[in-house]
Amino acid sequence: MTKAGTTLAMASDHGGFAMKEFLKQKLEAAGYKVVDFGTGSDKSVDYPDFIHPLARDINSGKYDRGIIICGSGNGAQMTANKYPHVRAALCWNPELAALARQHNDANILSLPGRFVPFEEAWEMTRVFLKTTFEGGRHLLRVQKISQLLK
Repeated sequence: MTKAGTTLAMASDHGGFAMKEFLKQKLEAAGYKVVDFGTGSDKSVDYPDFIHPLARDINSGKYDRGIIICGSGNGAQMTANKYPHVRAALCWNPELAALARQHNDANILSLPGRFVPFEEAWEMTRVFLKTTFEGGRHLLRVQKISQLLK
């Protein structure tokens, strides 16, 4: 389980910038250290430029968990999931965030910055960080995602 004091990676494009800043402030107040991969404003940018560096670091094990945000959450999630040890889950409510952890061992939460209220995003983040992977019958399925069982 991720606990306060843990380092979390965050990245967004312009469509997720305001939500990223909101969540970063909440996380730091809760005791998390946040490594911000950008962007640094709401000026139009290309989300892969910020998501790839974060996903590489999650993939290599430098960070255990990350939060990525773009306007819809889709582009950020698709980019992150190009890495074999990344399991980025696009979530729209706390129940999906919990299931992404419990059943899929998701290590990146992808949020739609333009479509969910900030407080809902905060609740999803809290749920994502406190929920553990159930393992058991889900373990083999998760291993098959990256074809780790060859």
